[in-house]
Amino acid sequence: MDEKLLKLISIFNQTFDDTILVAGGEEPLYLPKTKKLNHCQLIFRSHYFSSALHEISHWCIAGSERRKLVDFGYWYHPDGRTKEQQKKFEVVEIKPQALEWIFSDAFGHHFNFSYDNLDNGISSNPSFENAVKEQKEYYLNNGLPKRAQMLIDQWPMAN
Repeated sequence: MDEKLLKLISIFNQTFDDTILVAGGEEPLYLPKTKKLNHCQLIFRSHYFSSALHEISHWCIAGSERRKLVDFGYWYHPDGRTKEQQKKFEVVEIKPQALEWIFSDAFGHHFNFSYDNLDNGISSNPSFENAVKEQKEYYLNNGLPKRAQMLIDQWPMAN
């Protein structure tokens, strides 16, 4: 695991006492605290920095009720979604991807839009990209979600 990813995990886990960031998942997953789990777990794919940022973005946006649900209660259709399913996916991905982009900029990491539907040949959508850009600008002009700002404030390179 590279140094920047280790630093991100450490800073996240030190900043937030209710949730731990965990590398190495086959698929991203959020697990709320239970009698068996002392902390909520935010599991990201393999050791991918982008996956960690993306999952953190979802966590920063999820309200207290959603954080009580596995995967924040979101539905997920795997790669191969229909056009209608893809539209629904893109609507719920605007805010997390905008926040992921801000994190990427702050943490010195390249941001890529994620369509997560390569089996159907979907690799770009200008209207989705514009919506993410507009949401990013909104966050920058009006403030980030509280937990997102807390994490950025703790990042050594961001200060």
